[in-house]
Amino acid sequence: MAAIDQINQEIKEAMKAKDKFRLSVIRMLKGALQKAEIDKGETLTEEEELTILSRELKQRKDSVAEFREAGRDDLADETAKEIAIVETYLPKQLSEEEITVALKEVIDQVGAQSMKDFGKVMGAAVKALKGKADGSTIQKIAKSLLS
Repeated sequence: MAAIDQINQEIKEAMKAKDKFRLSVIRMLKGALQKAEIDKGETLTEEEELTILSRELKQRKDSVAEFREAGRDDLADETAKEIAIVETYLPKQLSEEEITVALKEVIDQVGAQSMKDFGKVMGAAVKALKGKADGSTIQKIAKSLLS
């Protein structure tokens, strides 16, 4: 099922349950997907939907960090709840051990030997782990494996 179809279904469920917070987050996600679809001029692929949802998740994670830094725990907690809802539309995130195993395979495939090959490794790794792992986590593990 495409993410937009799942979102439409969950909008109905949230309305029936009178869950205003969940409804607002789901509508925000739907709006982001629809905007991207309009900009593209055709229906989004599942990979493109995944990219947009991942971007929404990253924005919220960045916001939580900024809110905590500014001492606004109330906003950070609210945004953390949004993150939990957004994560339900993304594939299960891999653990650091699973990412390490996948990165070792990528390093073997591209024939990386040192930090000079970091760009090649990251390009292949981000494609291979799209939506399954956060880019900063991939970067951190790749650096540790290549150094």
